[in-house]
This record gives sequence, C-alpha cells and structure tokens, in this order.
Amino acid sequence: EEEHPLDGGAVPPRVVRVEPFFIDIAPVTNKDYGKFVRATYYETEAEKFGWSFVLSSFLPNASSLETAEVDPEAEDWVATDKAYWRNPEGPGTSYKYRENHPVVHVSHRDAAEYCKWVGKRLPGEREWEAAARAGHYGPNNRTLFVWGEEQNVSVAKDYANLWGEGSFPWENRAEDGWRGTSPVKSFKSNAFGLYDMTGNVWEWMRGGKHKSRIVRGASYVDSLDGSFNHAATLGARATLHGTTTTGNVGFRCVKSPRRRVEHHWVYENESDSGSQLVLEDADGHRQFSQYNQPQRKIETDDDEFEEEEDYDPTKPRPDERRGRKKVVKPRTLTSDEL
Repeated sequence: EEEHPLDGGAVPPRVVRVEPFFIDIAPVTNKDYGKFVRATYYETEAEKFGWSFVLSSFLPNASSLETAEVDPEAEDWVATDKAYWRNPEGPGTSYKYRENHPVVHVSHRDAAEYCKWVGKRLPGEREWEAAARAGHYGPNNRTLFVWGEEQNVSVAKDYANLWGEGSFPWENRAEDGWRGTSPVKSFKSNAFGLYDMTGNVWEWMRGGKHKSRIVRGASYVDSLDGSFNHAATLGARATLHGTTTTGNVGFRCVKSPRRRVEHHWVYENESDSGSQLVLEDADGHRQFSQYNQPQRKIETDDDEFEEEEDYDPTKPRPDERRGRKKVVKPRTLTSDEL
C-alpha cells in the first residue's frame, strides 16, 4: 500500500466494517461545555496546568512574544499563562459572544469526561472517517474533500473554515468570513448532514496511546494544498500528547445503539450434543468439533403390563423427547479488515 501525499490515507483504500452508531451533527460548543462545568464543577487540565497554547497572531499583547515559550515542533503556538476554554487567548479575553463556537483548550481527558457526562463517548477513527466521507468511500467515488476534488479557496470557503490564501500566521484574509474559530453549522454540511467535518477545529478520537492521541479533521490554521500546516482533506490526521490543550482542538461525541439480544433453542440428544466449535486456519479451511455436554436422559418404564398411553401426534413420542435450553444467539460478523 502507498500513502496519498495529501489525503494521508492508504492507496488503494481498505474496506472495513463499522458498526452502526449515532454521531453529533456538530462539535461540542462553549455553551454545551459550560453546562457540563457548572453541573459537575469540572476543572480542565489547562486550568490545572495554568497555561495553554495560543496562536501567536491571536495574542492580545504582541510584546509578550519576546519572552514567551513556544512549542518546539510548532513555533507559531505560544504557551500562554491562564489561557483555557473561558479565556481562549489568555487573560482579558472571553468566550462570551462565542457560545456557539467549538470549545477549545480541552485535552483528551477533558473531552472524554464530557462525553461520559452526556452518556456518549468519543468517536473511533474509523467511525469518524465513515461519517466524514458520507458515502464517498471509493474506489470509484472517493474524493479528497467534502465538496469533491476542486482545490481552490473559492469553492472551499462555502464548506470549511480554513486559513485561505494569506501568509500564515500573520495574514488571514478571511475568505470564508472567519479568522479564528467559527460558529458550528456556519458552513454547508456533508451528504450525511454533518457540519465541520473538515476545518474549524481538530477533533479528538477514541483510542491511541496517551503520548500519541489521534485527532482528525484539520482546523482553521490549515491549508488546502498542505503548503503550510496540514492539508485539510478528509484524510487529515495528526497525533498529539493526551494532555495537549490548544486553541484549535475540540471534539464531538458519538453513541452506540443498544443491541437487540436474540435467543434460540438448543436441543440435546444423541446426534446433537450441544454447541459446535469451528476452527478456521489462515487458508480458510474449517475444522468442526463438538463439545460433549451432559445429556438429559428421560427414564421410561418398560413394564409390559403398564397401560399404554394414548398417542398424540402433535407431541413427540417418549423416545423422541429431547431436552432443550434457551441460549443467546451468537452475532456473526464478516470483515476483510485483517
């Protein structure tokens, strides 16, 4: 397999099975997260650490750049004291009038705790990509972007909040109407009715290792062609330390539907001794074996003088009776993931 230079995904794409799930149509907003904090008195990791990363061009006091500490892997992001979700750019700034913007400065744990509070969870990476591609999985209809293959700002500005054609990080021409985060649902949705699957903020994914948590979707600092930062395609993917908090990472939640449990009857007799174990090797050859389970023997009296019972054709004869039990029907899945 090869890797697409922009998409980041495998070429040719792999076909995998994704179980049904519900997904939020937009990222979690400041208003949503505020309800969680007020109800639980939760303190985010940015508040505990006392700082978070802010884009250098967004700092209220430009003179602080002279002594500020920056991310060694992304020098345009400045470690800003007392920056967190309520003060997105640090002291003197506020999330007010941005209640419908995606919440930012949240770590992986901060996001997972919110999802748990609402009875949901973070999305798996395959779940997220299945929702983002909205039926355009390939190989014949796979596209780079939500809107298709057109790689120009004039088309992208209607679908995603990206940096645009200006020089990063000091010149943002706001072709899409926004220089930072934008209110959710400000742009056109994809074919599944989901908003901001590309751009606005990166989104935390479920799984990964603590030092290498996965984010998907790109953000408002990314470009179409990858000339700076990431290429904001449907396959855009990055990894961050689980405690990272920054002004361009948020999240959305998903939920698995409750599965219906099906039952069936298992009979026991001489020819059917119970459950069957099927072993399949790497070449697809199957070997069948059976567990020997104890039989339910029905004792009969062979006394020839006993009065013979009337035969009922709707009921099995005594010698045909079999014990049976109700068991959960196993769920069988097929996939070419492996």
